[in-house]
Amino acid sequence: MLVLFETAAGYAIFKVLDESKLQQVDSLHKEFETPEKANKIVKLKHFEKFQDTTEALAAATALVEGKIGKNLKKVLKKIVAKEAHEQLAISDVKLGGVIKEKLDLSCIHSPAVCELMRCIRSQVESLITGLPSREMAAMSLGLAHSLSRYKLKFSPDKVDTMIVQAISLLDDLDKELNNYIMRCREWYGWHFPELGKIITDNLAYCKSVRHVGDRTNVATTDLSEILPEEIEAEVKLAAEISMGTEVSEQDINNIMHLCDQVIEISDYRTQLYDYLKNRMMAIAPNLTLMVGELVGARLISHAGSLLNLAKHPASTVQILGAEKALFRALKTRKDTPKYGLIYHASLVGQTTAKNKGKISRMLAAKAALAIRYDALGEDTNAEMGAENRAKLEARLRQLEERGIRRISGTGKAMAKADKYQHKSEVKIYDPSGDSTIPSTSKKRKFEEVAEDEPETPAAKIKKPKKEPVEEEESAAPAVETPKKKKKKEKRAAEAEEPEEESTVTESTEKKKKKKKKVKVEENDE
Repeated sequence: MLVLFETAAGYAIFKVLDESKLQQVDSLHKEFETPEKANKIVKLKHFEKFQDTTEALAAATALVEGKIGKNLKKVLKKIVAKEAHEQLAISDVKLGGVIKEKLDLSCIHSPAVCELMRCIRSQVESLITGLPSREMAAMSLGLAHSLSRYKLKFSPDKVDTMIVQAISLLDDLDKELNNYIMRCREWYGWHFPELGKIITDNLAYCKSVRHVGDRTNVATTDLSEILPEEIEAEVKLAAEISMGTEVSEQDINNIMHLCDQVIEISDYRTQLYDYLKNRMMAIAPNLTLMVGELVGARLISHAGSLLNLAKHPASTVQILGAEKALFRALKTRKDTPKYGLIYHASLVGQTTAKNKGKISRMLAAKAALAIRYDALGEDTNAEMGAENRAKLEARLRQLEERGIRRISGTGKAMAKADKYQHKSEVKIYDPSGDSTIPSTSKKRKFEEVAEDEPETPAAKIKKPKKEPVEEEESAAPAVETPKKKKKKEKRAAEAEEPEEESTVTESTEKKKKKKKKVKVEENDE
């Protein structure tokens, strides 16, 4: 077995003398404790030294990218091809695949090979003769510096680093400007408080303070270049009747220096914004057309790079920047956020509140495609971004107008979509069932029943008066008459309309009492 070992000084090819030792991976390091033991396991067959740092850098970058350099190809053809029956142990699987494909050499990579490489590295000074340790260390350091410099200079992932830095600086400038302007308004407000209410624009306010200085100079100062005529007249009128305190000339000078700082930072911010706009159009033109320069730059900054952002799905792009709200919603089992940084895009901002979620979802889907096209595509045109934005604007108009859609099959027929209304049965609680006390008293119910049926009691009383005449002749038929009356009363009650349960029961009880009285009278007679 042959071993390909890469060093900062060159390529080394070792011959494994005792392959049986490789089977014992855990105890292999004991065989390399001393240079004598190491020489019994492996032996240097060939060493190809690099001529200079440039050649070493080219070989190292080729190995990092999984390619075969010129020197490595030359060595493999010269040494290894002669012993084609031997297996070549390598540390990189990707490189082994390339060697097998191009040179038709059998390569091996296993945990035992990795352990062998580590053991050789520990005794490399004794195994490779003619390389002092100091020279080896200097070569390693020089190659490391060159490789790092090459990566920073030519890495395609680092092109958007300027955008990340620019948007971060822009946010910092906005914070500092707000603090400076707030301090300037508060400081000068002690001297001329009315000016802050008249001039609402911060930059115009600082320029006016810089030109005027003391408020007594307002009448003689021309502010037509900074303010409109109406506001200038209002400022001059307010200066005459101002309630501010008097301040010294030194205080005014310090306030004017602060105004100079605000004006300079504002100018630099404008310049930085133009620079960021140009960089975004150069690196991510489709994303810039979809969401704007600032939102696109913030998305790239939040993801770390344009390539990292291209790896995110559309659902992640939609809520990028709202991670706290997302995890809080998941923890409390509430609704997750519908948008993050993408909320500040112009398309989302110009929609109504009920359509913001729909538009942000559609915008995120189209923006994810634009990001991948910008990051991985070969062309740098913005045709796809403009086309997708036009589609989104058409969809937005349709949502705002509550869309008139064509009926399928007929091109001329138009239908208006009805607004969806959720219909649900709402059961209202009836509090009347809580109370056991009747709403109306029993006496009133009795009176109502008596008024509705005034004739029935008279008929009941009159009939028993006729019965005693018949009872003188025979007592048996007199006993049967109350039963017949009961049946008649039941039939009459069924024919009549049903009344309330409480009144029916009470009326029947009355009738029973009256019948008992009639029976008692009959018996007495």
